[in-house]
Amino acid sequence: MIIMTLIIFILILISNILMFLSIILSKKSFMDREKNSPFECGFDPKSSARIPFSLHFFLITVIFLIFDVEIALIFPIIPLFKMVNFILWSKISLFFLLILLLGLYHEWNQNMLNWTN
Repeated sequence: MIIMTLIIFILILISNILMFLSIILSKKSFMDREKNSPFECGFDPKSSARIPFSLHFFLITVIFLIFDVEIALIFPIIPLFKMVNFILWSKISLFFLLILLLGLYHEWNQNMLNWTN
């Protein structure tokens, strides 16, 4: 047991030393005006290439991803119906669906599901 602990300690120490050395030895790149500007054949750009991103579109995307993951979590519940106790299965399923519905209600109350405000 002591040998295993010593090996783990040595591995953690070596990995931390390597990470520290990589931070010290890494090439630093300073952001300047030319690196931040888009490349247009050597000419100055006529307009900003970085258009503002719609925060509302981002929120809708995150909500979609959350519900997509929740659907992936619901699928394994269906085959478990025949394998486990029905009362336990129904309690767990209803609890999970209640959490999802509370999240949907909260998003609805915060007006996150309305595209136009």
